[in-house]
Amino acid sequence: RVKVSIYILIMLDFFQNEKYYQGIREAVARLKARGEKVIVLDIGTGTGLLSMMAVTAGADFCYAVEVFKPMAEAAQSIVERNGFSDKIKIINKHSTDVTVGAGGDMPTRANLLITELFDTELIGEGALPSYEHAHQHLVQEGCEAVPHRATVYAQLVESELLWGWAQLQPMEVEGVRLLPPPAVSRCAGAHSVCDIQLSQVSPASFKPLSPLCTMFSVDFSKPVSSAFQSHSAQFVARCSGRGQVVLSWWDLHMDPRGDVVCTMAPSWTYPHQKRAPWRDHWMQSVYFLPEESQVTEGDDLCLTVCHDDYSLWYSLQAHSRQDQQTEAPPPRPSCTCQAHLVWTRPRFGELNDGRRTESYVQALRSVLKEDAVCLSVSDGSLLPVFAHKLGAKKVYSLENSRMSKQLIEQAFNSIEINLCVSFGLHNESTNLSRLCLVSQVSVLMGEPYFSTSLLPWHSLFFWYCRTALSGLLRPDVTILPCSASLHVVAVEFQDLWRIRAPCGRCEGFDVTPMDEMVQRSLDFRESREAEPHPLWEYPCRALSQSAAAMTFDFTQCVPSQPINSQGSLTGCCQGVALWMEYQLTDDITVSTGLTAPISEQGDCEWSRHRKQAVYFLRSPWQSSGDGRAAVSYSFTFEPDSGDIKMDFSISSL
Repeated sequence: RVKVSIYILIMLDFFQNEKYYQGIREAVARLKARGEKVIVLDIGTGTGLLSMMAVTAGADFCYAVEVFKPMAEAAQSIVERNGFSDKIKIINKHSTDVTVGAGGDMPTRANLLITELFDTELIGEGALPSYEHAHQHLVQEGCEAVPHRATVYAQLVESELLWGWAQLQPMEVEGVRLLPPPAVSRCAGAHSVCDIQLSQVSPASFKPLSPLCTMFSVDFSKPVSSAFQSHSAQFVARCSGRGQVVLSWWDLHMDPRGDVVCTMAPSWTYPHQKRAPWRDHWMQSVYFLPEESQVTEGDDLCLTVCHDDYSLWYSLQAHSRQDQQTEAPPPRPSCTCQAHLVWTRPRFGELNDGRRTESYVQALRSVLKEDAVCLSVSDGSLLPVFAHKLGAKKVYSLENSRMSKQLIEQAFNSIEINLCVSFGLHNESTNLSRLCLVSQVSVLMGEPYFSTSLLPWHSLFFWYCRTALSGLLRPDVTILPCSASLHVVAVEFQDLWRIRAPCGRCEGFDVTPMDEMVQRSLDFRESREAEPHPLWEYPCRALSQSAAAMTFDFTQCVPSQPINSQGSLTGCCQGVALWMEYQLTDDITVSTGLTAPISEQGDCEWSRHRKQAVYFLRSPWQSSGDGRAAVSYSFTFEPDSGDIKMDFSISSL
């Protein structure tokens, strides 16, 4: 379903399609002007849209390559429906397996290369090896290419928000400043790109230290190399600050002159932000430097990008022509502390959230006694440290993986905390009985956070842990959080609705077979359930008040019978957003969804740390009259699976 939704978004990107069409028409015209027969190779054809554009523009024949079989079958149906079967051949292969010559997939090499092989990082889907092979084996020397060229841009910035996704920051507990372990502070982190909707990161949350630098370009009409390369851009620092993060995006130039451009720049670079095209298949990239560097206004600096065949990484140096000639290219960053392998970037941000930390510290302070024996159940959590600093007599941390256990041991080896890595709901008799040898647990705590959780309610695993640990808990044990509630609100999405929207016709072509394939994929049970999305990246407007649909009492064990809940929301909508809120104490709550009250206009402020769940209604409600409608919901928590089944219906009022 994820792969299919990407094709939908590409077809619904009207701005991108228009630029491709314009570039294709001009490329075909140039070849015709030279008296050449136009033979097209379309790599990654998807629906066959670009091939149909080429034939309509006057191409003589197209070879459309698509490795994903369901998509190749859909492309064949679309080509037939639009009457292009005699001009377009669908080849269900990877382009590197395509053969040319007598008896091959193509009788001759092509002289027009059309592709859509890109991702947010430009090269992450293997564009360079595919182009390299195509020029060596599938296209003529001096061929035309659409797009003709790609250019990568980057800007060095200081950003406390973004840097908090890469490095653990110091924090204060009871007036004591806690520093990250040296191994974590020195670690360069993972080099992989952080792809986000940068348009949703306010320019107020970062300070540009450099101008927008042109890092490198790739000319797709000439032979392309997938070998390691490095490129540098020199600049003068525009202001003082800490060099931490590189923001990056790229442009596609559809023609040799560069007049027809499709840019991935975030909306805040546009004079009129609302005119910026929205796309989710190509976003923007955030790269974290291996280490923070102090930058002074007026410094001569050099930003270097390196890339192999699939990924990019950046580094910052003082500019010196002599050093540049002798220094080796910066090595690829790699994690040496394990933290960047255990904690995701949103998880780093969550651990660095000072307000969230203070909520847990206040809650622990209110329940801890001098003789407290604490047991933490969460993956890679800092709660054991907080409890220790707040004076707990004994603190245990129960980790879900060996790597997580090693990270916590490394991080806090100077603090007397007992750690146990073994845990499983089916082996508590062999492992859990040996956990607490001194005394029973008086405080069972969790954020809760588990790395395997996809949907908000998957963290109810904490409830199952609490149940399995019952024999180790004091009769008067404090459970923190004491309860959780599932919240729901009806919403209207600004753009996210597009991933479920039918295409119908695209650039004048009938692509309904694609809609039919999508509908078949939605007929599976899993497709009628909620799916995870970080809603801070996808603005939506609340059309109802939020409501607590279900409550789960952690002071009690998981019940043996299902829990049912019904209710309704007033408001017509495209879908429903769901999240969990955790009641730490009577007056302290932590939300994984809305972090502020809904405004009068319905504006929502979402947590950046956890994904919320979205249930898309099969057919968005079309209101009539006064537009009043009710969304009725029914939830069933199934103890055997730990899952929540849900159903929604809409009716007029």
